[in-house]
Amino acid sequence: MDFTLHELACLDAVLSEGSFQAAAQKLHRSHPAIHTAIKNLEQRVGLVLLDRSHYRVRLTPAGEAFHRQAQALLRQAAGLNAICEQLQRGEETDLRVVIGDLTPTTEALSLLKRFFQNWPRTRLHLHFEVIGGPWERLLAEEADLILHHIDKSDTRFEWSDLFPVDVVPVIAPSLLAGRTPAEMSPDAMRELVQVIIRDSARAPGRDYFLIKDAANWTVADQHTKKGLILEGMGWGHMPLHLVRDELASGALLSLEGRHFHRSRLDIVAARLSSRAPGPVAAALWDYLSNAQSQ
Repeated sequence: MDFTLHELACLDAVLSEGSFQAAAQKLHRSHPAIHTAIKNLEQRVGLVLLDRSHYRVRLTPAGEAFHRQAQALLRQAAGLNAICEQLQRGEETDLRVVIGDLTPTTEALSLLKRFFQNWPRTRLHLHFEVIGGPWERLLAEEADLILHHIDKSDTRFEWSDLFPVDVVPVIAPSLLAGRTPAEMSPDAMRELVQVIIRDSARAPGRDYFLIKDAANWTVADQHTKKGLILEGMGWGHMPLHLVRDELASGALLSLEGRHFHRSRLDIVAARLSSRAPGPVAAALWDYLSNAQSQ
């Protein structure tokens, strides 16, 4: 069967508009041209698709089944046409974004949602990495943009501040055994298991907040780490936005004091300074750079 998209579009227009004349006006064709297209289509498929015995044309039973599939094909064709137009404009069809483990996920996803509502034809590939994973992906050009903390003195990166994150040392009350958090020196903490995040980077990275010679357990993400700490299976440093409620309720205690301190890190949008972005990536960069003022 060698029918054309034009013939399918004529059939769909006749049904959506209710008449051949209205379909002709919609498609900017003549009335006879629409008649001819439908007639040719019916001859090609060997079926009567339209019941013309009523004031308003209707589908025959065979036409109903055919039209359902024709609509799906027309939608696919429209999508393909939109992709072609997007490529002609030089717009990326795909963007790769990496969210780091300390980045507040709710805020980050809210920003991305608002942006991509205006770019529905660009597909987002979202990855979650920890510690050195986001930097490694970006430097390997496996990501267009990361939402993570960086070394701002590293000239390989171009960055724009998003929001600060406090990292707090926390412990379950059951691990203190009657001691106060202020009494817990590094020597005392060596008796306890320290829960740390396992770096998702392939190359070895640096260790953060690690107490030398102390027993430690490694986990893949902050939520698992929080679960272990809440169960009294160890202690560790956590982003404040993930443990604020537990600190307020007393389910966790802060170890801040003489020996342990909270740290503040700037979560940024970062990209390679040496790589020219496409139009959509540039628009996302501008959007995120202005996010604090929105």
